[in-house]
Amino acid sequence: MQIVGLTGGVASGKTTVAELFRQQGVALMDADHVARQLVAPGEPALDEICAVFGDHARTAEGELNRPWLRQRIFSDGNARQRLEAILHPRIRHQMALWSSQQSGPYLIQVIPLLVERGWWREVDRVVVVDCPEAQQRERLMQRDRISPAQADAMLAAQASRAERLARADQIITNATDLAQLPPQVARIHRIYSA
Repeated sequence: MQIVGLTGGVASGKTTVAELFRQQGVALMDADHVARQLVAPGEPALDEICAVFGDHARTAEGELNRPWLRQRIFSDGNARQRLEAILHPRIRHQMALWSSQQSGPYLIQVIPLLVERGWWREVDRVVVVDCPEAQQRERLMQRDRISPAQADAMLAAQASRAERLARADQIITNATDLAQLPPQVARIHRIYSA
């Protein structure tokens, strides 16, 4: 079974593309979803994050304070590295365990930081969801309701568009109309199912 890493810059359309692969019947696991499970109230990773970052990292309801933590890690590279040191080994473990239990010609691991963290070495193929950076920035500001400066900091923390494209075995272009996505996904599904 081939392991396909699906990646792309923030707000490039990975979630939409992943859902289209899921509709094709492809087994799929998203690193962001794994991360959300790992930081749920009562999980050891959340306690470790709060031990490192302090009480501000948890809301009054006991959940991860995502807006506060986002602001912190994208303004301080060391803080981002500390957070990744807590979460990334756990995410990799969960994804490897899940992958070992799947069957079929291929599965997909959705990994936003596939290129940045060198995880492309651990997959057989890389599919990159691509769109112009200006479009990413606009989508990101709308989606997360953040300032242009925050969006720029998030984009700067990721691999460049050129770096992602250099690792791609297949590219899905998400620059214009969403109607262009299903045919691209279907084409790649046929290739990887053969």
